[in-house]
Amino acid sequence: MDMTEVVNAAELKNILEAALLTSHEPLSLDDLLRLFAGRMERATLRMLLDELKQDWSQRTMELVQVASGYRFQAREEYADYLARLNPERQARYSRAVMETLAIIAYRQPVTRGDIEEIRGVTVNPNVMRQLQERDWIDVVGQREVPGRPSLYATTKHFLDDFNLRSLADLPVMEDFVQGEIS
Repeated sequence: MDMTEVVNAAELKNILEAALLTSHEPLSLDDLLRLFAGRMERATLRMLLDELKQDWSQRTMELVQVASGYRFQAREEYADYLARLNPERQARYSRAVMETLAIIAYRQPVTRGDIEEIRGVTVNPNVMRQLQERDWIDVVGQREVPGRPSLYATTKHFLDDFNLRSLADLPVMEDFVQGEIS
């Protein structure tokens, strides 16, 4: 590899880094390819992203891939410190909200009736509204039965907020012991 290739690769990584650090949302591979006006192969882009991830491996931020794409985020060990900057942003969710979200995530698509059957109690409409307003769940269709109840599933925003690339990254249900991951 000659020096122009090294400079070029370094400059390409700088462009990617600037885009990822200034974006408010994760950037998909297609978004990142637009930076280079179609003059880059996906394999090359993935290689540069891997190098960028390695470059940041010993720093306070890390490059992660989530469902919507790639983003920089602070490492987990700094979360408690950063939370002090915006204490009012710490949303607390009731047990009912979290149980409902877990049922939807693991059993989707599900109806309110399915959720009520699993939980053994009626689902409060405010729980479903809260999850939809947070953009963690959405209606993805209707079940073909009388009354055509809505089917709910999680969104990409849910995956992004929980640092997941896909539903396959959810913890295995058997790992849960009395409501906690063992």
